Amino acid sequence: MKGMLCDEEKASLQKRKAAFVEVYSVLKSELLNDPTFEWTHDSRLWVHQMLDYNVPGGKLLRGLSVIDCYKSLKEGEELCEDEVFDASVLGWCIEWGWCIEWCRATLLVLDDFIADSHTRRGQACWFRVPKVGTIAVNDGIILRTHVCRILKKHFKRKPFYDDLLDLFNEVEFRTLSGQMLDLITTTGGEKDLSNYSLDLYRRITLYETSYYSCYLQVACALLLVGENLEKHVNVMDVLLDMGIYFQVVDDYLDCFGDPQKTGKIGTDIEDSKLTWLIGIALEICNDEQKKVIYEHYGKANPDDVAKVKAVYNDINLQGVFALYGKESYDKLKSCVEAHPSKAVHAIWEIYASDTSYGQWF
Repeated sequence: MKGMLCDEEKASLQKRKAAFVEVYSVLKSELLNDPTFEWTHDSRLWVHQMLDYNVPGGKLLRGLSVIDCYKSLKEGEELCEDEVFDASVLGWCIEWGWCIEWCRATLLVLDDFIADSHTRRGQACWFRVPKVGTIAVNDGIILRTHVCRILKKHFKRKPFYDDLLDLFNEVEFRTLSGQMLDLITTTGGEKDLSNYSLDLYRRITLYETSYYSCYLQVACALLLVGENLEKHVNVMDVLLDMGIYFQVVDDYLDCFGDPQKTGKIGTDIEDSKLTWLIGIALEICNDEQKKVIYEHYGKANPDDVAKVKAVYNDINLQGVFALYGKESYDKLKSCVEAHPSKAVHAIWEIYASDTSYGQWF
């Protein structure tokens, strides 16, 4: 079975995660003691709790992948302590990648509020925590400003600092634009399933997911080794396709996955989300089945959800997904293996080894 890690690999991953989390503690301390703001006890405690609740949870794959991509671009050469730290900082800025992980936390806090979600990473969404509510909107914006402060403190004197700022700003713009397209399609106004198509789904996923889930980490690593991103457009293309593939798997897991393993309760049907599943269903359903979907999709009542899932089962959507997944996985794997960039290889290995994705094919 693809995607399963042996005990030794699991132990190594846990060790790397522990070292990565240590960097988070450093960054959090810096932010909580930022002299620019006159802290009160309550404000410092609030930010402290908000950061711990939203940033370091999850698998941290995006953040860790910055280090792996950086190392791969150094031809396997062991990174020195400062290089690991720099890559970890950028990792956290993506997770809050800590710059990558921080950015992700920003998007998730705001997205959960907008989508009225219930759980994230196995716990209640931040805005549903008592006393938080709409304050979560401001917290999401604060998280984004943290990214700028982290980048400034740790990379201001680096020759690639301007390119790094441009990269984060560009990816953020594309991601939020994709989210806007998602929201106005599936949330704003009347829900019109006649507008749902796989072409629109691909466009939303490309911008909302692929850039920050797969491209940003590799781009950060390229900048760390002094590369010009304009010379690596071909790297972007395969990474964006990779992001779309993994989003399709996410869509499948939302509907058919085990919440105990995915860490969230799937609500795509209730939320009337344009997913790969509904896009395929609308293409292959007969008129009677489409009528059922049109009547019950986007409703929170469990009976409505069950009727939509019954149609999914009638058209063997799980079988369609299995075929699509196998073909897409093999095609992507071949493209990655033929690609000259070692960073592309590194990020593929990271995601393909995650059992949430790799176990299916």
